[in-house]
Formats: sequence, structure tokens, C-alpha cells
Amino acid sequence: MKLSMKSRYALRALIDLSINSTYEQVALKSIAKRNDISLQYLEQVFASLRKAELVKSIKGSGGGYLLAKKADKITVSDIIKAIEGDYLIEEEKSTQKNEHDGSTDAIQKLVIDKVNKSIKETFEGITLNDLEKHFKEIENYNTNMYYI
Repeated sequence: MKLSMKSRYALRALIDLSINSTYEQVALKSIAKRNDISLQYLEQVFASLRKAELVKSIKGSGGGYLLAKKADKITVSDIIKAIEGDYLIEEEKSTQKNEHDGSTDAIQKLVIDKVNKSIKETFEGITLNDLEKHFKEIENYNTNMYYI
């Protein structure tokens, strides 16, 4: 499984939005600039996030975006699904005439099912709030770094 750049941009942009929309909506242009992401590309990303009801837009001259729910209620799984659709590895298909051959079953049960379970548990176990906290810890560490 490979996490697409579109999904990575969505995660980065939502961390930014979560941090910067505490008191008011955030313009997509400012998210794009802070994260060095093309505004046109980010508009496509946010269209998918809006359709999945993870963000909401405020129209008008002072418009922008807000999270549609609290950051601790949005999981990485929610975000990736909004961008990619189903992110799990497809089921093993038999190449034999007999659909129940042992190798297909072994691959499905011992590889694909285990990998999918692990991915799902990981993506569902990390919230946008977790990502935001980690980002802030790293940023705080970097701003308090002293060089001699």
C-alpha cells in the first residue's frame, strides 16, 4: 500500500486547519501557502473533504474553512477514505478453476487479512487531534533549540 500525495496533502492541510481555525475560519490560500501546496490542487482535496463532511466552508469575502467536527472525532481513516475511497488491500483472487485452492486461502488469511487489520487499527486509532499534538510538540522543540 502506498499513501498518495493527495492523502498526504489532505493530512497536512487538516493539521494546519485544526491548529489555525480555533477562533475563525481559515482561507484555503493561507493553508496552501504555509504548506507549499498548489491552491488548485488543495481545492480538489477540500472538495473531497467537504463531500465527506469533514470540513465545512464559509462563503463570502472573509470566508474559509472550518472542521465540521472536533479534531478528536476525525480519524486518519476518515481522511484517507475521503480522498482515496477504500484503502485496504483487495481480496486475493484465485487463478485456479477451483475457487477454494489452498494457496489463495493461505495468502488471504495469513497476509492480506492481517495487513488489512493492522492498517485499519492504525488508521482508526490516530485522530487529527493526535496529529496536531505531535506537530505542536515538534514545532515547540524546534523553536526552543539552541545552537552553539
